[in-house]
Amino acid sequence: MKMQQILQFLIYFIFVGPCGGKTTGQARLSTFFESLGWKVYRAPETALVLMSGGVKFTNLSKLEAYKFQENLIRTMKQIEDTYFELANTCPQNCLVICDRGIMDASAYLPTEDWEQMKADNNWNEIQLRDNRYNQVIHMVSAARGAEMFYTVAGHQTRHESINQAIELDQITAGAWVGHPYYDVIDNTTGFEGKVMRMISAVCNRLGIDTGDRLSTNSKKRKFLVTGVLDWTIFPPHQKFMVTHDYLVTPSRKMQARIRKRGQNGQWTYTHTIRRPEINEESVELRMAINSRDYEILLAQRDYRHYSIYKKRTCFLWNNHYFHLDEYEDPCPPGCKGLILLETYTTLEGDDLKVPDFLQIEQEVTGNSKYSMFNLSIKEEMDRTKSDASIDSRDV
Repeated sequence: MKMQQILQFLIYFIFVGPCGGKTTGQARLSTFFESLGWKVYRAPETALVLMSGGVKFTNLSKLEAYKFQENLIRTMKQIEDTYFELANTCPQNCLVICDRGIMDASAYLPTEDWEQMKADNNWNEIQLRDNRYNQVIHMVSAARGAEMFYTVAGHQTRHESINQAIELDQITAGAWVGHPYYDVIDNTTGFEGKVMRMISAVCNRLGIDTGDRLSTNSKKRKFLVTGVLDWTIFPPHQKFMVTHDYLVTPSRKMQARIRKRGQNGQWTYTHTIRRPEINEESVELRMAINSRDYEILLAQRDYRHYSIYKKRTCFLWNNHYFHLDEYEDPCPPGCKGLILLETYTTLEGDDLKVPDFLQIEQEVTGNSKYSMFNLSIKEEMDRTKSDASIDSRDV
């Protein structure tokens, strides 16, 4: 994967659409760009913040609904502007991800109320829609084309039926029509392909050549490494410290883990839940969380598994994006001195050229012995419980 030199690029990025994968998509997009050395800011969903305080939109009077939407937009603008100002002073490449955008709020108002609100506040729709955000990504609801995956279980404020979700998805999508950089990511592929197409759309907007890493038919290839032959010719890279912990789950077929990842004392935190397969596809939800949530979840760790500590080196070589993971102490017995190289590619066999500055012993793609889940299992745990252990894409 070849990346052009960019001194600074700010992109205000929107996810819209109920149950379309935006929560997992944001976490995956953040990890991908952080691995490239970018600074990523994530503006939270303002409606979720306000409505989680006890507001039920369907119980509001017409006037209350009008004032609520007006104040929601004002709050959204202030929250976004806070992140935009931080981005403008950032000395490195910077990505700002906005969970929903101002035009989403307009979709929940009658046309005449929206026109009145714009006049009352001196708002200009061109500025709010076309000029405020560099790119809009619409993650189409699972209710449209992936109905079996549609659910509102565990969501604090969403209660829509499939038909209601379809209607909201269409209304919200329509609110952004006219934006010069509007990408619709539908459900014509599996969920994994959907996420990869979304990341690819952002990379295309930024002019980043990703090679075949984000191709929907690419797969993870993993290699056992015994050492680095020559650090002096190692390409430009980013180093991170990574900690993984597996959590207790109510079902043997469900897998949950938390990750702490950072450099120079700055950390990001991720919570991943993998549910049982539906139609031969694993359903995985990946969420960015804060340090407080991380500490709370850490209390739920599964003591049948070791904590996993890794030093991760991310680098580009020969148009491919690689992770070099060096397992660190304290670590399980099977991880002593273990170094694994991973990449995603459509290339098969020897068509993939691996870095010549690494001493590679063998390819271990698909070998469950080297899955992180299996490596973390303590000896007294029945290792047959690891059927769903193969790690998913970690972009």
